[in-house]
Amino acid sequence: IGACLLLVFTLSGCASTTNIRSDYDRSADFGSYKTYNFMPNAGPRGSSYQGFFSQYMTAAIESEMEKRGYTNAEDPDLWVNFNGILQEKTKVRTTPASPPMGGYYGYRGGYYDPWGGYGYGTETHVSQYTEGTFNIDIVDNARDQLVWEAVGVGRVSQEDLDNLEENVMNGVPKFFASYPFR
Repeated sequence: IGACLLLVFTLSGCASTTNIRSDYDRSADFGSYKTYNFMPNAGPRGSSYQGFFSQYMTAAIESEMEKRGYTNAEDPDLWVNFNGILQEKTKVRTTPASPPMGGYYGYRGGYYDPWGGYGYGTETHVSQYTEGTFNIDIVDNARDQLVWEAVGVGRVSQEDLDNLEENVMNGVPKFFASYPFR
């Protein structure tokens, strides 16, 4: 369930903090590919059935592949796989503490620090968040070789998780925006 929910974040419309990168095999002849299908057991592992996340992902990826002229086939030119993971993260940031109003003595006005040993110390800021990593892979069936991949990393909010289907349907096209072939 957690892995499925991760994908929500990334796909969720790929919030502004989501970083998506992609790459492809420059030796692959993308013009020769006509068909696709999903790898057996594509998507998050660990279940004997396809959960909602995997259903939404499959529908969104099918739409993107068909927009690019590919047709679904039993023995495809391209295999598609997708996966994701959610991780709880803690960010710790230390910054110099703010001096008292007016600096050490009011006449210094904060223009320079007091003598050594009279520093103001530091402040530590701690934040906890959920980070999701999501990927879509496309593999050349004949060569058993990865030919394209897109990976997104970003924060996942509870709102992202609460709107899973919508976020997947809006997010997958953002991954495929970097797919340079039709």
